[in-house]
This record gives sequence, C-alpha cells and structure tokens, in this order.
Amino acid sequence: MKINDYSIYSKRILNRFSTFFVIILIATPGLSQTLCESSDQIWRVGNQRWTVQEEIQFGKWVNENIKEDFFIRYNIPTDCADVPYAVRWIYARINHLPAAATTKDGKLIGHWSKNWKYLPTHPNWSQDKRFRAALFYLISETWTGTLPKDTYPVRISPDAITPGTLLAMAKSHVAIIGHVCLDGSQIHPLQTWESVLPVKVRKLSSKDFFSPKPERTHPLGLVKFRWPVFENGEWKYLPIKEHPFYSEEQYTPAFYKRHADFIEAVAKRIDPTEYHPMEKMTKVMEKITHLLKERVPTVLDGYQQCAKRGCPEGSNLWEMHNTLSRDEMITLLMDHLSRIIESIHLDKEIVKEMMESVSIQITEKRSVTFYDVYRNCSWLSPHPKDSIEARWGLKKCEMIRAQIQTAKDCIAFFERIYRKRDPQYADFGIRQQQEILRRLNEELMRSDCHLTASINY
Repeated sequence: MKINDYSIYSKRILNRFSTFFVIILIATPGLSQTLCESSDQIWRVGNQRWTVQEEIQFGKWVNENIKEDFFIRYNIPTDCADVPYAVRWIYARINHLPAAATTKDGKLIGHWSKNWKYLPTHPNWSQDKRFRAALFYLISETWTGTLPKDTYPVRISPDAITPGTLLAMAKSHVAIIGHVCLDGSQIHPLQTWESVLPVKVRKLSSKDFFSPKPERTHPLGLVKFRWPVFENGEWKYLPIKEHPFYSEEQYTPAFYKRHADFIEAVAKRIDPTEYHPMEKMTKVMEKITHLLKERVPTVLDGYQQCAKRGCPEGSNLWEMHNTLSRDEMITLLMDHLSRIIESIHLDKEIVKEMMESVSIQITEKRSVTFYDVYRNCSWLSPHPKDSIEARWGLKKCEMIRAQIQTAKDCIAFFERIYRKRDPQYADFGIRQQQEILRRLNEELMRSDCHLTASINY
C-alpha cells in the first residue's frame, strides 16, 4: 500500500471511529461530559449510565430478587413510596449506575452526595454503612408527592412495562411492578409489590394490577424513573420527553375506549392472547398449587418460632412469618378459578376429581388436597402462632363458631351500650352483626359442621 493510500485509509477509519463515538455520546446521555468523582460521595459511577439495555437488566433483577421478605432480610423499614425508591437505588448502587431523588424541600440528591463521607463503605451494598445511611435518609425525605418530579409517563407496551415500572394509583399510594405474567395464569398480567403506612420493617404485599383511570395532572398511572445525566458540571435529570419510553397515551380517552376500563385496556396491551377457558383453568390451578407448596415451609417455620412465644400481630416475628399477603392472593385466585369453571359449565364431580388428584404435603405425616384448600381458602389462618391445622383451614368449624360468638357478643354490646343512648346506631350495628351471623350460618350448613346459628337476637 502506498503512503498516500495508507493516509487516505487511516483518515477513513478515523472518520468512522469519530462517527461511532458521536453515536455513543448521543445514545448515552451525559457521557460526553468530563466527570471528576470524589471518594467522599456515596458511590462512584465512572462511565456507567442508564440505557434501554440497563432498564431491561433492572427489570430482570427486580423479577428475580424482589420477594415479599426482601426488606425484612435487609432490615429496611418501608411505606408505599419507599419501596420503588429503595429498589431503584439499591440496583443502581450494585451496578454503579447514577441514582437521584427529589426531597420534600425540592432538593436533588443522588449518588454524588457527600453528606455521609464520614462513614465507611463496603463492596456489598447491604454492609455499606455510607450507602445504608443515605438510603434511610432517602426514604425519610421522599414520598408519593415527590414521585412526579422523579418519574415520567410511559407507553403501554410489553417493552416499556417491565418489572421496576411504577404504578401511581393515587396521590397517596404507589406500587412497583414485580412480575409480568404472559401465560394466562394470573387475573391480570401485571403483578405489583406494595407496602403501606406506618413505616416499619414488613413483608411486601403481592397484588394484581388495579388502578382507576389515570389523570395527566399529577401525573398518575404507569411511570418510570428518570435518568440522571451529567451536564455543565452537575447532575440533573434528562428532560422528560427525551426518555425512550415516554408517552402520554394512557391519559387519552382513545387508549381505553374499546375496553371496560383502564385495567382491561392495560391487560390487553401487555398480553392480547385470548386463552381457551380450559387452558386458563389449568394454568391458574398450576399457579395456585405453586403458591400453596411455597406456603408449606413458611407455615412450618412460623409455627416452630411462634407456637410458644406467641408472636403478637405486628411484632417482628409476626411480620417475618405471617402469610397474610400470600393468603389474600390465593383467595383471589381461587375466586378467579371459580368464575372460570362456571363460565365453561364444567361438571362439579369432574372438577372435584381433578382437584383431589393434587396433593400438598403440609407436614411429614399429613397432606391436604387442592380441593380441601379450594373449599376452605377463606378460612386459612395467616397467623404464625396458630396450629398447622388452623393455618390450612382444617379448623374451619371451630373458627366459624368463634366468629359466631364474637358476632353475638357485638350484638349484646350494642344493646347494652347504645340501646338507650342512641337507638338508631344500635339498630344499625345490630343489623350488621345479624347479616354476619346469617352468612356464617350458611357457611356452617355448606360445611357440614352440624351447627346452626340464629340470626335473631
């Protein structure tokens, strides 16, 4: 190759490299800025930045790592808004990505903050005292009211609605998408993790996607966290409309006009498959069976820890070993299963035979069938101190009798305290308790408990 030819060839390579480098700078916001990081900040990010691929990895991490006991394992107290903020920051810390948040007083804090420089760091985030101190400050200084400044609305599509996406249901509540189910085994393809007030170390609740029609003003609905970028010597957010998943379609009437409500519109966008009822019934049964088998060791561990200690409701041990959220999910799925069975008019004996063929070993010497739980799911006890039989609804008759006595005691209380003082309120309270007694009586008859309860006082 001649020198002139080599020179021309070198220039072409340089030009292509320069073009490629420019593309990288455009695709990775903030990478073109010179970043001088201090050892005093919470963590350093180097050239790591949020990209579409990182959002995909974040979704996979949430799906695989966030379980109901995640915040118990790491001793982190939460309310509803704390969960998405903490999850995002923990992932960012693990992967040396930028993270930011707007505090109640409007300040932008982030990985670059140096307020905790006096505390030591550690390669493992859960043992990093500096990071944990910053994390606890974060969840104390943010709430649902700061989320609109830290998030942006997204298009409703499978590539955009991934685990880690937020569902802002009202100005006072938010959830995080934990799983996206695309096999028809759930009531809704989107499953959320949620926490509630007051702030405490607790299990997360798993729920089906539920939201009223979102309004643009807050904004509510399905949103993602904004990307921090380094520009002009400081960290700031990428403008909302420059994010790759940005869209306001969920706020338009056209989005849900062909569907019963916003919930159905989202479901059809995420998983438009029309499942055959028999296929759906089988998938739902498989999902419930999986939840029941997962419940077994939780119940056994809880009984071992709490049978003698008591574990009063709300205590740390109760929070660790209760099955309240799981039991709510099982009950909802059982109800969903009942509606599917009714829709295809399947013979009851065939259904019973199918359900009785599925066995769940609850102790070394005892098992229950799917049909047992199907009949008694409303009577599963979530309390770890209760007997194994009570935890699995096998003490149903005793529990009904106890509730009947409670209802009768309530009626006596209304008569004694309010009959003369406030007759109208007494009548109202008694009518409510009589309705409870009526339903309990019906349940007793269905359950062959050989006991009746009078609804008359």
